[in-house]
Amino acid sequence: MTSLPAAADATADEIGAGRTAGYHPLPGVADEMVDPSGNIRPVWRSFVSAIDAMPDHELHERFARADRYLRDAGVFYRAYGATGGSDRAWPFSHIPVLIDEKEWQSIAEGLVQRADLLEAIAADIYGENRLVQEGFLPPALIAGNAEFLRPLVGVRPASGHFLHFCSFEIGRGPDGNWWVLADRTQAPSGAGFALENRVAASRAFAELYGETRVHRLASFFGAFRETLMEQRQGSEDRVAVLTPGPANETYFEHAFIARYLGIMLLEGEDLAIVDGRVMVRTVAGLKPVSVLWRRLDAAYADPLELDQDSRIGTPGMVQAVRNGAVSFVNALGSGILETRALLAFIPGICRRLLGEDLALPSIATWWCGQTTERAHVAANIDRMVIGPAYSRLPFFDDNGQSVLGSTLRNSARHSITEWLSSDGARLVGQEAVTLSTTPAMVEGKLTPRPMSLRVYAARTRDGWQIMPGGFARIGNGSDAAAIAMQSGGGAADVWIVSANPVAPTTLLPTDAEVPRNMPGSLPSRAADNLYWLGRYIERAEGALRILRAWHARFAESADPDQPLLAYVTRYLATLDIAMDRGVPESLVANVDSAVYSASNIRDRFSPDGWLALNDLAKTARRFRETVRPGDDATHAMTILLRKLAGFAGLVHENMYRFTGWRFLAIGRYLERGLHMTRLLGHMTGDGAPDGAFDMALEIGDNVMTHRRRYNVSTTRLTVTDLLALDPLNPRSILFQLNEIRTEVEQLPGARVNGQMSPLLREATRLQSSLSVMTADMMDSSVYRDFERDLERLSDMLARTYLG
Repeated sequence: MTSLPAAADATADEIGAGRTAGYHPLPGVADEMVDPSGNIRPVWRSFVSAIDAMPDHELHERFARADRYLRDAGVFYRAYGATGGSDRAWPFSHIPVLIDEKEWQSIAEGLVQRADLLEAIAADIYGENRLVQEGFLPPALIAGNAEFLRPLVGVRPASGHFLHFCSFEIGRGPDGNWWVLADRTQAPSGAGFALENRVAASRAFAELYGETRVHRLASFFGAFRETLMEQRQGSEDRVAVLTPGPANETYFEHAFIARYLGIMLLEGEDLAIVDGRVMVRTVAGLKPVSVLWRRLDAAYADPLELDQDSRIGTPGMVQAVRNGAVSFVNALGSGILETRALLAFIPGICRRLLGEDLALPSIATWWCGQTTERAHVAANIDRMVIGPAYSRLPFFDDNGQSVLGSTLRNSARHSITEWLSSDGARLVGQEAVTLSTTPAMVEGKLTPRPMSLRVYAARTRDGWQIMPGGFARIGNGSDAAAIAMQSGGGAADVWIVSANPVAPTTLLPTDAEVPRNMPGSLPSRAADNLYWLGRYIERAEGALRILRAWHARFAESADPDQPLLAYVTRYLATLDIAMDRGVPESLVANVDSAVYSASNIRDRFSPDGWLALNDLAKTARRFRETVRPGDDATHAMTILLRKLAGFAGLVHENMYRFTGWRFLAIGRYLERGLHMTRLLGHMTGDGAPDGAFDMALEIGDNVMTHRRRYNVSTTRLTVTDLLALDPLNPRSILFQLNEIRTEVEQLPGARVNGQMSPLLREATRLQSSLSVMTADMMDSSVYRDFERDLERLSDMLARTYLG
């Protein structure tokens, strides 16, 4: 590692001709790495020296290591445009932001004060309403606010607090002081991404991370998890993250946080209100939930009393809140604290409620519903940003709804003045922000880019705790308005650097006895997705094996009308598989359906499994466009089968053998049983052409086994015996029924007071009836009966557990 010049005030130019040479902040802009005198800040020196000494190839490898981790972990966010949403790779900015712990301590103290203040404001708005009565808040700002939820007025949260987890958008101004740009109290996002940023940055700079004495994040999450658990109203009550679902832009984070903290991930449809209590539908029946970490906007939580158009909420949820039966993180209605216009009144409210000035001031804001403030904004338009008063976003996140006064022509300024006069109550003016810059790697050089920080606060048993870090949003140019990731900005880790060694922390328990989660906590929706994931995967495999056998024979004859190929084509048509291309659309659709089912259970799905499944889907879509019938398609099917086998192997070897795995396994066994039942009913029927028996063996992957077990040529009886009735053959129908019965017997409620459930009784009947059959008894009518029985078994499973 290259050492820095001995002088304490070494400048970027003095470091040498490396990546930091010539690094100069923008005029009139504060910089995180370089102080106003042009000297490298002490907290940055070791890091800057180290990366300056790295050759280009090493730095490239380090960045690639971080990117590979994020890609393999499946970290993404959803960007929305004119054509809808699309998943994008997480835009990681590799150079972390370094902040000295002494400076961070003052930031943390200011944010703790602010969190207490916001809690007091929420309690007043939904309680005594003294701030409005005493003139500290305009009545119109509350009454006309869509985030003011009247059904919650007078309702005290069960936990005693409105706020439990907040985030704050902060930025450093040109004078070097930090300012709060926005408060996030509705459903703050990004904490999971902050964790992933930390892992990626530590992969890129492993030894630097260890030597720099960076404060860890795990203790912050550990303390918050303990607080969530303590809020439960009963020892058997569940704690869950309540998500809007996979279509949400930060759904990955919801799943990640739930998995990281070991709590459930639920959607509104998973919940029901029974006798005033919140219950989750699980495969073991209704189970109580008393703590919900809410990641959806409050208005969507209850279509009965809040937004009647909501399709993601739970009817009766507000009544459960009134009953004190559930604690929300954060309380329903707390989103009003994010209102941009509220920033104009925060300083006065702080003095009124806390008896002190804000330690960390807000960005200067004027609500234009007041005559004096409106006149001030109009007179100082050059240094103002005009935007919606009720917006909950800072100006750089509001998708262009704000107007920067300095960019207006004279004629437009007159229109703005008229706008303020006619619609002032809906507008605010804010002082135009000149954000500080931080280093980002651009074309091999450190380059200043505008930055804001998102910092998190969690309420714990010891009071508010500030995450020692968070994540920085980095602009992709010099424009401060381009730091939003929807606009192409990036995200960087934030290192809070200590002068003393930092103790390692972990969420793993240290007690000698480790408590295990209680059984029966699998939500019915998750079980449904696991079951259909198994079915879609097996359905795709069955189709792949038939298609590979078809194309291998077509490659030899080039005649799709020969008897065997025509016979199989007719069979494929009954499965809605059209032989229009080398890779049919229905095959791609089955794989995509598997991906969709898996996307709904990301919290229960390993990153390796998710990566393998997406790789399979991408390959199938690519082959759909490029593969030709015959040899080309045969080779493509083999590749897809190998990728599918890799995914199935990951699931089989890595997934914990609990209730969720059983539903996945039952789905696979049932679909394979249906596949083989239909195939044998067709390929061993009276009208089967020459070669049908051999093709059935090939599709069943049993050619070699048949040769070893039967010293005769292939016949209908030998094929039937091996593929239908052999209990040791993992492709046979009987094997599937044996496994289905075994797994069904392990499901909750399979036996009640020693009596079989109807589902177990039916699975046992099917298994028993086939086990006493002989090959000569199996004909087309028997296969049709078993196909119908298997479909009925699936319906019974759905009625019993998945409804």
